[in-house]
Amino acid sequence: MAQPKYKIATIGSHSGLQIFKGAHDEGFKTIAVCRKGFESPYRMFNAADEIISINSYREFPKIQNELIKKNAIVIPHGSFVTYMGYEEVEKLKVLYYGNKKILKWESDRHLERQWLKNAGLKVPILFDRPKDIDRLVIAKFMGAEGGKGYFLAKNEKDFNKKIKPYRLRRYVIQEYIIGVPLFIHYFYSSLTNELEIMGCDIRYESNVDSLGRISARDQVALPKIDPSYVIVGNIPVVVRESFLPLPGNNFDSRRRHLGI
Repeated sequence: MAQPKYKIATIGSHSGLQIFKGAHDEGFKTIAVCRKGFESPYRMFNAADEIISINSYREFPKIQNELIKKNAIVIPHGSFVTYMGYEEVEKLKVLYYGNKKILKWESDRHLERQWLKNAGLKVPILFDRPKDIDRLVIAKFMGAEGGKGYFLAKNEKDFNKKIKPYRLRRYVIQEYIIGVPLFIHYFYSSLTNELEIMGCDIRYESNVDSLGRISARDQVALPKIDPSYVIVGNIPVVVRESFLPLPGNNFDSRRRHLGI
Protein backbone atom coordinates (compact mmCIF):
# COMPACT_ATOMS: atom_id res chain seq x y z
CA MET A 1 0.00 0.00 0.00
CA ALA A 2 1.39 3.36 -1.07
CA GLN A 3 2.28 5.82 1.69
CA PRO A 4 0.20 9.04 1.71
CA LYS A 5 1.92 12.17 0.45
CA TYR A 6 2.00 14.54 3.40
CA LYS A 7 1.89 18.32 3.06
CA ILE A 8 3.28 20.94 5.45
CA ALA A 9 0.80 23.56 6.66
CA THR A 10 1.06 26.56 8.94
CA ILE A 11 -0.40 29.99 9.58
CA GLY A 12 0.82 32.66 7.14
CA SER A 13 2.56 34.72 9.80
CA HIS A 14 5.57 34.83 12.12
CA SER A 15 8.08 32.38 10.53
CA GLY A 16 5.81 30.85 7.88
CA LEU A 17 8.15 31.71 5.00
CA GLN A 18 11.08 29.91 6.66
CA ILE A 19 8.93 26.87 7.42
CA PHE A 20 7.74 26.63 3.82
CA LYS A 21 11.30 27.08 2.51
CA GLY A 22 12.48 24.19 4.70
CA ALA A 23 9.50 22.05 3.65
CA HIS A 24 10.27 22.59 -0.04
CA ASP A 25 13.95 21.75 0.57
CA GLU A 26 12.79 18.41 2.00
CA GLY A 27 10.45 17.72 -0.92
CA PHE A 28 7.10 18.55 0.73
CA LYS A 29 4.20 20.50 -0.79
CA THR A 30 3.02 23.40 1.39
CA ILE A 31 -0.27 24.96 2.50
CA ALA A 32 -0.48 28.50 3.89
CA VAL A 33 -3.51 29.40 6.00
CA CYS A 34 -3.76 33.20 5.70
CA ARG A 35 -6.03 35.98 6.81
CA LYS A 36 -7.84 37.47 3.84
CA GLY A 37 -5.75 40.27 2.35
CA PHE A 38 -2.42 38.93 3.69
CA GLU A 39 -1.74 36.22 1.09
CA SER A 40 0.66 38.17 -1.17
CA PRO A 41 4.05 37.29 0.47
CA TYR A 42 3.33 33.57 0.12
CA ARG A 43 2.47 33.98 -3.56
CA MET A 44 5.29 36.43 -4.23
CA PHE A 45 8.05 34.11 -3.02
CA ASN A 46 6.39 30.91 -4.32
CA ALA A 47 6.42 29.74 -0.72
CA ALA A 48 2.99 28.12 -0.64
CA ASP A 49 1.74 25.58 -3.15
CA GLU A 50 -1.76 26.22 -1.87
CA ILE A 51 -3.36 29.03 0.11
CA ILE A 52 -6.47 28.78 2.28
CA SER A 53 -7.91 32.16 3.23
CA ILE A 54 -9.92 32.77 6.40
CA ASN A 55 -11.33 35.90 8.03
CA SER A 56 -9.55 35.36 11.36
CA TYR A 57 -7.00 32.88 12.68
CA ARG A 58 -9.52 31.94 15.34
CA GLU A 59 -11.36 30.22 12.46
CA PHE A 60 -8.43 27.82 11.99
CA PRO A 61 -10.19 24.91 13.76
CA LYS A 62 -13.04 25.20 11.23
CA ILE A 63 -10.77 24.24 8.33
CA GLN A 64 -8.94 21.37 10.04
CA ASN A 65 -11.12 18.72 8.37
CA GLU A 66 -10.03 20.16 5.02
CA LEU A 67 -6.40 19.93 6.15
CA ILE A 68 -6.91 16.35 7.33
CA LYS A 69 -8.21 15.38 3.87
CA LYS A 70 -5.07 16.94 2.34
CA ASN A 71 -2.79 14.88 4.64
CA ALA A 72 -1.45 18.10 6.14
CA ILE A 73 0.97 18.22 9.05
CA VAL A 74 0.65 21.50 10.96
CA ILE A 75 3.91 23.15 12.08
CA PRO A 76 3.24 25.56 15.00
CA HIS A 77 4.97 28.89 15.59
CA GLY A 78 4.49 31.94 17.80
CA SER A 79 1.36 33.21 16.05
CA PHE A 80 -0.59 30.11 17.08
CA VAL A 81 -0.42 31.28 20.71
CA THR A 82 -1.03 34.94 19.89
CA TYR A 83 -4.04 34.49 17.59
CA MET A 84 -5.60 31.17 18.63
CA GLY A 85 -4.56 30.64 22.23
CA TYR A 86 -3.00 27.42 23.48
CA GLU A 87 -6.37 26.02 24.60
CA GLU A 88 -7.69 25.91 21.01
CA VAL A 89 -4.42 24.50 19.69
CA GLU A 90 -4.59 21.63 22.20
CA LYS A 91 -8.03 20.66 20.80
CA LEU A 92 -6.85 20.35 17.18
CA LYS A 93 -7.37 16.94 15.55
CA VAL A 94 -5.24 17.56 12.45
CA LEU A 95 -1.73 16.05 12.40
CA TYR A 96 0.54 18.33 14.40
CA TYR A 97 4.32 18.44 14.74
CA GLY A 98 5.55 18.49 18.34
CA ASN A 99 3.94 18.49 21.76
CA LYS A 100 0.81 20.68 21.97
CA LYS A 101 1.31 21.15 25.72
CA ILE A 102 4.49 23.16 25.06
CA LEU A 103 2.54 26.20 23.81
CA LYS A 104 1.02 26.75 27.26
CA TRP A 105 4.50 26.90 28.75
CA GLU A 106 5.72 29.21 26.01
CA SER A 107 2.82 31.62 26.56
CA ASP A 108 3.30 31.91 30.35
CA ARG A 109 6.49 33.59 31.54
CA HIS A 110 6.26 31.96 34.97
CA LEU A 111 6.18 28.50 33.39
CA GLU A 112 8.97 29.51 31.00
CA ARG A 113 11.04 30.56 34.00
CA GLN A 114 10.46 27.18 35.63
CA TRP A 115 11.77 25.52 32.45
CA LEU A 116 14.94 27.61 32.46
CA LYS A 117 15.64 27.09 36.15
CA ASN A 118 15.14 23.34 35.83
CA ALA A 119 17.69 23.39 32.99
CA GLY A 120 20.23 25.00 35.32
CA LEU A 121 20.26 28.37 33.54
CA LYS A 122 20.74 31.71 35.26
CA VAL A 123 17.55 33.79 35.27
CA PRO A 124 16.86 37.46 36.15
CA ILE A 125 15.30 38.39 39.49
CA LEU A 126 11.49 38.80 39.42
CA PHE A 127 9.63 41.41 41.48
CA ASP A 128 6.20 40.37 42.77
CA ARG A 129 5.07 43.93 43.52
CA PRO A 130 5.95 47.32 42.01
CA LYS A 131 6.81 48.63 45.47
CA ASP A 132 9.66 46.09 45.66
CA ILE A 133 11.47 47.58 42.64
CA ASP A 134 14.95 48.66 43.75
CA ARG A 135 16.79 48.68 40.42
CA LEU A 136 16.13 49.09 36.69
CA VAL A 137 13.46 46.61 35.56
CA ILE A 138 11.69 45.67 32.36
CA ALA A 139 7.97 44.84 32.27
CA LYS A 140 7.15 41.99 29.87
CA PHE A 141 3.69 40.75 28.87
CA MET A 142 2.54 37.17 28.44
CA GLY A 143 2.36 35.55 25.00
CA ALA A 144 4.31 35.98 21.77
CA GLU A 145 3.70 39.51 20.53
CA GLY A 146 7.24 40.42 19.56
CA GLY A 147 8.04 42.74 22.46
CA LYS A 148 5.01 44.94 21.92
CA GLY A 149 4.35 47.14 24.95
CA TYR A 150 7.47 46.22 26.95
CA PHE A 151 8.84 49.11 28.98
CA LEU A 152 11.60 49.99 31.46
CA ALA A 153 10.93 51.36 34.95
CA LYS A 154 13.32 52.60 37.63
CA ASN A 155 10.97 52.59 40.66
CA GLU A 156 7.36 52.04 41.76
CA LYS A 157 6.18 55.51 40.70
CA ASP A 158 7.71 55.16 37.26
CA PHE A 159 6.18 51.67 36.84
CA ASN A 160 2.66 52.72 37.89
CA LYS A 161 2.74 55.58 35.39
CA LYS A 162 3.84 53.42 32.46
CA ILE A 163 1.58 50.43 33.18
CA LYS A 164 -1.65 52.46 32.97
CA PRO A 165 -2.41 51.65 29.28
CA TYR A 166 -1.88 47.91 29.96
CA ARG A 167 -3.76 47.34 33.23
CA LEU A 168 -5.82 44.46 31.83
CA ARG A 169 -2.80 42.51 30.55
CA ARG A 170 -0.81 39.94 32.51
CA TYR A 171 2.83 40.84 32.98
CA VAL A 172 6.03 40.09 34.86
CA ILE A 173 8.44 42.62 36.38
CA GLN A 174 11.95 41.43 35.66
CA GLU A 175 15.38 42.75 36.58
CA TYR A 176 16.94 44.38 33.49
CA ILE A 177 20.15 42.55 32.59
CA ILE A 178 23.00 44.23 30.71
CA GLY A 179 24.51 41.70 28.32
CA VAL A 180 24.49 40.29 24.80
CA PRO A 181 20.93 39.72 23.48
CA LEU A 182 21.86 36.63 21.49
CA PHE A 183 19.13 34.21 20.42
CA ILE A 184 20.32 30.66 19.77
CA HIS A 185 18.39 28.40 17.37
CA TYR A 186 18.60 24.73 18.18
CA PHE A 187 16.86 21.46 17.50
CA TYR A 188 16.79 18.49 19.86
CA SER A 189 16.01 15.03 18.51
CA SER A 190 14.43 12.63 20.99
CA LEU A 191 15.18 9.84 18.48
CA THR A 192 18.95 10.33 18.44
CA ASN A 193 19.28 12.19 21.76
CA GLU A 194 21.29 14.87 19.98
CA LEU A 195 21.10 18.66 20.25
CA GLU A 196 22.01 20.63 17.14
CA ILE A 197 22.76 24.36 17.28
CA MET A 198 21.57 25.70 13.93
CA GLY A 199 22.44 29.39 14.20
CA CYS A 200 22.11 32.63 16.16
CA ASP A 201 20.52 36.02 15.64
CA ILE A 202 19.89 39.37 17.27
CA ARG A 203 16.42 40.91 17.13
CA TYR A 204 16.27 44.47 15.77
CA GLU A 205 13.82 46.37 17.95
CA SER A 206 12.10 49.70 17.49
CA ASN A 207 12.81 52.22 18.79
CA VAL A 208 15.34 51.12 21.40
CA ASP A 209 17.99 50.12 18.84
CA SER A 210 17.69 53.49 17.13
CA LEU A 211 17.99 55.33 20.47
CA GLY A 212 21.08 53.27 21.26
CA ARG A 213 22.89 54.94 18.36
CA ILE A 214 22.53 58.35 19.98
CA SER A 215 24.97 59.35 22.73
CA ALA A 216 23.59 60.22 26.17
CA ARG A 217 24.78 63.80 25.62
CA ASP A 218 22.73 64.15 22.44
CA GLN A 219 19.70 62.32 23.85
CA VAL A 220 19.29 65.16 26.35
CA ALA A 221 18.49 67.48 23.44
CA LEU A 222 15.69 65.22 22.17
CA PRO A 223 12.03 65.51 23.20
CA LYS A 224 11.09 62.89 25.80
CA ILE A 225 11.02 59.48 24.09
CA ASP A 226 10.29 56.25 25.93
CA PRO A 227 12.07 53.23 24.45
CA SER A 228 9.93 50.48 22.94
CA TYR A 229 10.90 46.89 22.11
CA VAL A 230 8.77 45.87 19.12
CA ILE A 231 10.74 43.37 17.00
CA VAL A 232 10.91 44.52 13.37
CA GLY A 233 13.53 42.08 12.07
CA ASN A 234 16.33 39.65 12.79
CA ILE A 235 20.07 40.12 12.18
CA PRO A 236 22.11 36.92 11.66
CA VAL A 237 25.09 36.44 14.00
CA VAL A 238 28.17 34.32 13.31
CA VAL A 239 29.50 33.04 16.64
CA ARG A 240 33.23 33.41 17.19
CA GLU A 241 35.01 30.31 15.92
CA SER A 242 36.95 29.96 19.18
CA PHE A 243 33.67 29.20 20.99
CA LEU A 244 33.02 26.10 18.86
CA PRO A 245 35.73 23.52 19.80
CA LEU A 246 35.30 23.81 23.58
CA PRO A 247 36.15 20.89 25.92
CA GLY A 248 33.72 18.06 25.39
CA ASN A 249 32.35 19.78 22.27
CA ASN A 250 28.81 19.57 23.62
CA PHE A 251 26.05 22.06 24.32
CA ASP A 252 26.44 21.96 28.11
CA SER A 253 30.09 23.00 27.98
CA ARG A 254 29.36 25.71 25.40
CA ARG A 255 26.49 26.97 27.50
CA ARG A 256 28.68 27.32 30.60
CA HIS A 257 31.42 29.06 28.60
CA LEU A 258 28.96 31.56 27.16
CA GLY A 259 27.39 32.13 30.59
CA ILE A 260 23.87 31.16 29.50
